[in-house]
Amino acid sequence: MQPATDTWRCDGSLHPKQTSHPFDVARQGYVNLLPVQQKKSKAPGDSQASIDARQRFLNAGHYQLLQALIGQQMAQLLAQYERVTTSVAERDKAAVNWLDVGCGEGYYTQAMAQMGADVIETLIAADISKPAVSTLAKVSKAASQLWYQKDKDSAAKTAIYPLVTSAAHLPLHAHSVTGISSIFSPILPEAFSDVLIDAGYLIIAKPDIGHLATMREALFDSVREHDSDKFLQELAPLFTLIGTHRVSTVLRLSADELADLMTMTPYAYRARAENRQALLASSETSPFQTEAKFVVYVLQKSANT
Repeated sequence: MQPATDTWRCDGSLHPKQTSHPFDVARQGYVNLLPVQQKKSKAPGDSQASIDARQRFLNAGHYQLLQALIGQQMAQLLAQYERVTTSVAERDKAAVNWLDVGCGEGYYTQAMAQMGADVIETLIAADISKPAVSTLAKVSKAASQLWYQKDKDSAAKTAIYPLVTSAAHLPLHAHSVTGISSIFSPILPEAFSDVLIDAGYLIIAKPDIGHLATMREALFDSVREHDSDKFLQELAPLFTLIGTHRVSTVLRLSADELADLMTMTPYAYRARAENRQALLASSETSPFQTEAKFVVYVLQKSANT
């Protein structure tokens, strides 16, 4: 595929009739590479209401400590990668491409682009939700971070490619990305391993035990605890765990902030309406307090895969 400002076009080499198919660039700056046959619903992924709520909540800084931890771990991995590719020729040849899968509205993606500006050449932001990728593309476009806006002479060389696509069917060459981040998103060991370079990196963020405990207790009669590391066994044949990091923050939320938090989580539709209303009513008089707890796993693609 050859990216261009208005249309991406494939060369047709994979089509039986060598047909070259065009993919239009939306005015917001994203490209939809999700075939109809990969959709499980008319509008897959998070809704616009969920994305808007998440954008308001995250931009208020409530999960800033998690954002900082992810950025810190990513910076350490990229520094390690530069040490491994010792020669200038090696570094020039081995461009750093990073995939943020399940990127959502781009709160973490934007931080990655800023943190890795001197190292990451291509930052692919992928999500199955069109409203999510559209929101990310608009923010990236306003910041002149889209692939067609990058100035070759600019010190910040990271180019963001917002793509609507399925994580299970990534439109990427095998062994083409240096690292992958999956933040509260599906974990697909084989798909991730296929597109990662040898010894490539994987950062996973999940809710930790006790995450939003008081909120869940108020919404549900029975609360099942987060089993944050249940997927590690599935990853074990393909990836090696090299680090586990935890961070937590106490939240004191107004009624509007609490409503946004509920809307951006599965609790919005899993909890009974009367429980949601009662919880919101209680926060009208005094801030609702809960604790956000996260765990971040850092893994590396195993040498024997």
